[in-house]
Amino acid sequence: MLEKKFYHTMFSHSFNIPVRVDYWDHTEETYGTGEPTITIKMKKAIPVRDLLKNASLALGEAYMRGDIEVLGGTRPLQQLIAAAYANAGSFMRNKKLMRFLPKQSHTEHKSKEDIHSHYDLGNDFYKLWLDPTLTYSCAYFEDWSDDLETAQLNKIDHILRKLNPQPGRTLLDIGCGWGTLMLRAAKTYHLKVVGITLSKEQFKLVSDRIESEHLSDVAEVLYMDYRELNREPFDYITSVGMFEHVGKENLEGYFKDVAKLLKDDGVALIHGITRQQGGAVNAWINKYIFPDGYVPGMAENLNHIVDAGMQVADLEPLRRHYQRTLEIWDTNFNNHRNPIQQKFGYEFTRMWDVYLQAAAASFESGNIDVMQYLISKGPSGKDLPATRAYMYE
Repeated sequence: MLEKKFYHTMFSHSFNIPVRVDYWDHTEETYGTGEPTITIKMKKAIPVRDLLKNASLALGEAYMRGDIEVLGGTRPLQQLIAAAYANAGSFMRNKKLMRFLPKQSHTEHKSKEDIHSHYDLGNDFYKLWLDPTLTYSCAYFEDWSDDLETAQLNKIDHILRKLNPQPGRTLLDIGCGWGTLMLRAAKTYHLKVVGITLSKEQFKLVSDRIESEHLSDVAEVLYMDYRELNREPFDYITSVGMFEHVGKENLEGYFKDVAKLLKDDGVALIHGITRQQGGAVNAWINKYIFPDGYVPGMAENLNHIVDAGMQVADLEPLRRHYQRTLEIWDTNFNNHRNPIQQKFGYEFTRMWDVYLQAAAASFESGNIDVMQYLISKGPSGKDLPATRAYMYE
């Protein structure tokens, strides 16, 4: 049977651990040497043409439908996908199986639609599995045993300390999320802050927080595209988990807008998912999770920073911290799996579970990274302390 031969070839070169496959015709096969701890149960055959067109999309959709189950261990999907990324001959690394990616569009209207589709699922949804600060980005575990809320506040403080902020100065947070960073900057670091979001849900929550916490004299949130902002330049800019949404064609403009909105000798901290191996897209992620997403390469970002007239003062990778963050999110998500499935349905719930585990696997394997770029407008870090010691005080 042609399909079985194709699967045999694919699985024979897919993983760096032994894996058992239970096929739809009640046959089974073990691939690799040793006793397998992971079992793939294939309830239906996935057409070979779909796998050849885009394996990530075909396998992701099959899992969402329940045509594939992955069994064994606490997070078997994460273990399986990390093993695939770790194997140089894996289909996950085969460029021939990564064709026909959807065309991307990043007009202001399309960007608003993309953000709405992901971030406006409802604040109640995110409250179920994020920490109480509603921080939806990589945490920073100063101690590996930190709980998630502590680690998220660690991350925010780590970002703000890197700026060496002086009280009374101004900060712009591009893609402010649910507002924890900008409001902590106002309350703890005594900055005058402006946040920007394209999510209606986030805008409403941040607006309510500003009012309830009596911060309207030092904090403002705007529901708008960052490209529309026309303000006097800021002393500091933060942007966390944002540039992954702007698209390859807009990265140059994104960093030029950061430079335009930053005062001379101002400092920005840009935190986002980056690939050390170069930029990439994923068809399944783009279709179901982050429409029009693009993970830029590290060198790509650095080139854009320099071309925008800025310089790098510090660069810090936090890959293992994001792996741990995602593992905690996935545990929290599955602890609330029943109410999520009741509200959003079977396929949606499986979609988010595979997304969280696959992302953790991608960080675990080094397929993607997360970087903090500390950049200045003008000579690199001219007004920053001469060593990193101030970041940890």
